[in-house]
Amino acid sequence: MDHIPILKMGSLLLVTIQVDMHDRLAMTLQDDLTERIVKDRATGVLIDISALDIVDSFIGRMISNTASMAKILDARTVLVGMQPAVAITLVELGLTLDGVITALNVDHGIELLKRPGKAGNRLLSF
Repeated sequence: MDHIPILKMGSLLLVTIQVDMHDRLAMTLQDDLTERIVKDRATGVLIDISALDIVDSFIGRMISNTASMAKILDARTVLVGMQPAVAITLVELGLTLDGVITALNVDHGIELLKRPGKAGNRLLSF
């Protein structure tokens, strides 16, 4: 079974999606990531989707659901590297990605995760 690597950087987890996501891989990532949040006591999750050219409704919901699960486990999620076509598709599908903070790149994403306090369900962007 394929797995997407999850790297630990201090109290943060970094996920870089470099392959086309299919439904089974997305569900495996969601399971792996929630387990790692608990195991590593992570306070933040950074998901880099800069290599993705397309995102369907299932993947969009999976990202939103993963962020909700992370929040319940006391970790914030930042999504970085979204391509314009992906943003357009998500809006056209009516997906708002509630609870997901966004940033243009990894540096800004890490900066947001290192800030004290909880971002809650706000959608931030740079």
